[in-house]
Amino acid sequence: MNKVILATLISFFIVVLICPKLIPILTSLKLGQPVRGLGPKTHYKKAGTPTMGGISFLVAMIITCLMFSFSDGIDFTLLFAVLLTVIFSLIGFLDDYVKIAQKNAVKSEQGISSASLGISMGHKLILQIAVSAALAIYTAYHPSLGTDIIIPFFNITFDLGMFFIPFVIFAVVGILNAVNFTDGLDGLASGVTLIVMLFFLFACLSNGYTAMSIFGASIIGGCLGFLCYNFNPAGVFMGDTGSMALGGAVSIISVLSKTELFVVIAGLIYVIEALSVVIQVGYFKLTHGKRFFKMAPIHHHFELLGYAETKIVICFWIFTAVCVMIAMLSLNITF
Repeated sequence: MNKVILATLISFFIVVLICPKLIPILTSLKLGQPVRGLGPKTHYKKAGTPTMGGISFLVAMIITCLMFSFSDGIDFTLLFAVLLTVIFSLIGFLDDYVKIAQKNAVKSEQGISSASLGISMGHKLILQIAVSAALAIYTAYHPSLGTDIIIPFFNITFDLGMFFIPFVIFAVVGILNAVNFTDGLDGLASGVTLIVMLFFLFACLSNGYTAMSIFGASIIGGCLGFLCYNFNPAGVFMGDTGSMALGGAVSIISVLSKTELFVVIAGLIYVIEALSVVIQVGYFKLTHGKRFFKMAPIHHHFELLGYAETKIVICFWIFTAVCVMIAMLSLNITF
């Protein structure tokens, strides 16, 4: 437990120290967040806020995990988790970079873009599937992991066999994009992920996944430090660089701790955010232009209903905390 607390604190202080240096650099490089004209008008004032701030907690995670991965001999699973998180973050970085480059090529006014920016969804999916497949194959053939999954509430395992790899690929890609959808309000994705990671931290400690508990602790500390600069009004955004790293971290720790199905419970807010987008798009197509929500993802729907941004964020945090407690009961976590 002491190592977990230490890892959390190290990651926290690294982010707290990095951000004051990183934010001016991002600003000087003109790496400002483009805001879509179709979004809530209250977000227009956020145009130009430095983005790619997720670099801070990515660096913190790398340093923290490397410090502990060699403490009791080399832990290849922890190093593999770090490597995949970095690759997922690089996919997000590429998307951020293309968004910023395209911002200057489309009609915009004060940073308000009239077009959807970033790499195409098809290209993004190909990259996500490739990395997810690597995680699935590693887990399936790892002697102490394998292809079984734990069924929530029943505390039994079920071997998926040949279906495990496609299951993991589908789950990881889904989580990645759901976390990305959740990143839309100041402090929302970082706060929600911090709370969700607490479940996986307790699950890892309870089930003996020591290395992955260090990984989870490094993400918790990083999110906590980032919130110091990302809470409303945000001085920096994580960008896809950060949201892909967080989505990757959540999916990786769930797979490597054999708690894949528990993401649906602990991270229910991710599921709701993603479903709101699916429902909105599907309803729009079926009704030839009508909208089910005022705007999707659903946090924007509440904004347009008149709720304050900070109130939405805090309510989502509370909802996630309740979901995490239910998830802990469903796994029967004991110490």
